[in-house]
Amino acid sequence: MFCVCITLLIGIRAHATSNAGESSAPNSTDTPHEVTLPANSHVFKTNDGVRLWYREAGQPNGTPVVFLHGGPGEGSQTFARYAGPELEPHLRMIYLDQRGSGRSQRPKNSSAYSINRMVLDIEELRLQLGAQRIDIIAHSFGTILALEYAARYPEHVSRLVLASTANDMPALMDSQCTRLASSDPVAYTRAVKAVAGKTFPRCNPFKAYPDQREQAYIDRNMFPDERVARVVEEADSADGLGNSGESAQALLNNGLTRYRFVKFARISMPVLIIAGELDFQTPVEEQRTLARNLQQATLLVYPASGHFMFVEQPARFGRDVGHFLTEH
Repeated sequence: MFCVCITLLIGIRAHATSNAGESSAPNSTDTPHEVTLPANSHVFKTNDGVRLWYREAGQPNGTPVVFLHGGPGEGSQTFARYAGPELEPHLRMIYLDQRGSGRSQRPKNSSAYSINRMVLDIEELRLQLGAQRIDIIAHSFGTILALEYAARYPEHVSRLVLASTANDMPALMDSQCTRLASSDPVAYTRAVKAVAGKTFPRCNPFKAYPDQREQAYIDRNMFPDERVARVVEEADSADGLGNSGESAQALLNNGLTRYRFVKFARISMPVLIIAGELDFQTPVEEQRTLARNLQQATLLVYPASGHFMFVEQPARFGRDVGHFLTEH
């Protein structure tokens, strides 16, 4: 599973619309499943020539609610499967697969991936939808894109929902190092040696364990219940849509581990932050700090939940998000 936590410490047949049949952009792979797609699928071409897939579901009218998935590269299929049935009866949902993810095109050229370019993708999606304003629900890596988009285009965002927020990558990495030092000093020593001579980060938690034990360490951070890890893995990889890693590696090479959101004053809209009490990839305390720095933020902490609270508690997640998006 190439989730944000792995790379960063951190889903009826129909034909696609728009430019789905056009040739690929240079140095890129074809779009997976670009001929046989779920109902209400759409494909549009961005200004830099990358084909992006999205699906509309739920209510036909109202403010579009754009979902931004994690990863990088995870795809929207897991959220749509588990949170979708709770949200779609009340909301106009738009499930976007980011470039390099799911059914969208997967450019091979690393220059096609950057936070700035992916924020522009969201703006081009808004224009494609013909909407003056959108709501956003974001998870994990997607919260970075959501915050940056809302700061750049506050006039186009009505409400913002951030789940498992990754707004301060240096702080998240430091938190993982601190936890590793107390839980497994031997592994922590290995992680420190992996970054010898560097001032940041002070350790690399993903060099703490060899071979398959690395995945087990990551799963322990994200999933209080290991059965949820298997559920998420199955949903992520369904229909051959698993994370291939292009976007994750490119973003890491461009310094994603140093990302820190600082434009708090630009976030003027109401924000709901949802954290899992037992999520050690994006710890509650960092999300609490973010809530204090925003003008209109509410923090909800889900007891006994991890990084994928919308899989663990989909009914509560649907109620909380649905109420927030309709009460303002």
